[in-house]
Amino acid sequence: MKISVIIPVYNGERYIAQCLENLLCQSYRDLEIIVVDDGSTDATAAIAARYPSARVISQPNGGLSVARNTGIEAATGEYIHFLDVDDLLNGSYYERMADAITPCGKAASGDGNEAPIDMSKTPIDMVFGGYINGLHPVQSLRFDDRLLLTTLNDKIWFTNAGIAGYAWRYLIRRSFIERTNLRFEPGRMFEDAKFTLDALALSEGVATSPGATYHYMKRAGSILNERNPEHVRKRKEQYRLMRAWRRDYYTRHNLGPVVKTIRRSIYKLLGIPAITRIDRNDGKSRWYIFGIRILQRRVRG
Repeated sequence: MKISVIIPVYNGERYIAQCLENLLCQSYRDLEIIVVDDGSTDATAAIAARYPSARVISQPNGGLSVARNTGIEAATGEYIHFLDVDDLLNGSYYERMADAITPCGKAASGDGNEAPIDMSKTPIDMVFGGYINGLHPVQSLRFDDRLLLTTLNDKIWFTNAGIAGYAWRYLIRRSFIERTNLRFEPGRMFEDAKFTLDALALSEGVATSPGATYHYMKRAGSILNERNPEHVRKRKEQYRLMRAWRRDYYTRHNLGPVVKTIRRSIYKLLGIPAITRIDRNDGKSRWYIFGIRILQRRVRG
């Protein structure tokens, strides 16, 4: 089974070699590596061209969504994975992800050898593994069990896609993307969330992949770390629009709240509950005194 790895990159000369070396060291070998150079003005394309196993597509700068869409059009693999150039994968990442797609049962052959058979009647359109958040380790997510999810509520619950809707978390069947005409919306920040949530709603089966770990590295100078005042203003406006769209999505699909409590700690004074701390799945912690909120902060690992 061939997996197409799409790497959109703009001025990523610092990381592109590391990214490609990381892929060449994968235990899974049937990879189609597609580097979409989105109008870089540095040596990104030249460095990527040193790797014969990588196909480099150069285009005028159009943004992350346009670059990913270009990669979708160029891909020929059965499944597609979107890899950010500055992130890392564990060495068996694609092997583990592919294992989650392979048949679940075996049939006796009569000669002592067993041949795999497909025990599932549900096509697996998406596979997701765990990830380590380099900036906020407490928000990392791992799986110990192999699961097949078919209801949207379970897909959202186990993936936590309402908060962490990153497209790089998934292997997605290419025929499913084409059949549903899924694409990233150009010109939008937080485009991952809309693409991912739409994909989860349209997919028939979503599988978990224990042992597949994606290392999300939030680097200085990235789009989400840009401090330019105009960029910050635009980012806040785009986030407001994204939250409104997400609320509408949850309403349309009759889903529960996006943000969920994962831990509640109550401290008593003379036996009376006085201080309450609530840790949430979006990485924030809130403190209350006698039910009145006094503090909210980002949880750090």
